[in-house]
Amino acid sequence: MKSNLISKSETAEVIKEIVSQWKIKIPKIKNLKFYYLEDDGIIIAGDGLNAIKKGDDYLPFLSQNELLEKFPNVMVDMGAVKFMCKGANVMRPGITKYTEFEKDQIVCVIEESQHKFLAVGRSCVSSKEMESLTKGEIVKNMHYISDKFWEAGKSITD
Repeated sequence: MKSNLISKSETAEVIKEIVSQWKIKIPKIKNLKFYYLEDDGIIIAGDGLNAIKKGDDYLPFLSQNELLEKFPNVMVDMGAVKFMCKGANVMRPGITKYTEFEKDQIVCVIEESQHKFLAVGRSCVSSKEMESLTKGEIVKNMHYISDKFWEAGKSITD
């Protein structure tokens, strides 16, 4: 895996883009390091921030609990856990609780017994719209425990 430290101006651009997509405040960071995965992604690591760039999307890294808690979330039942950890999208029947979110917003997926973060994705519908649904896809799974980002992230130490 190739990596490089990006310049302060590039760091500022990346932070600006992340803040505009996530709509949350993040700590001021001077330098970010990019770790390039072969095919389609970059792990971004900095002091107090680990994220993933997948296409045009920036996603919080699943090991960043403090950061993940700032995002809206859906809680899934234990029956959905094994599917989530294989990359399945979140379907309406598996959701037991949720916070408010808009369509196309970054949403975290939490399992109901230990309240651990399982995945991060983009909502397909708003939480208001979801209330009237009994089936269908609610969150597109984009980063999950045991995916290639998760595995690669284990070898990255700042």
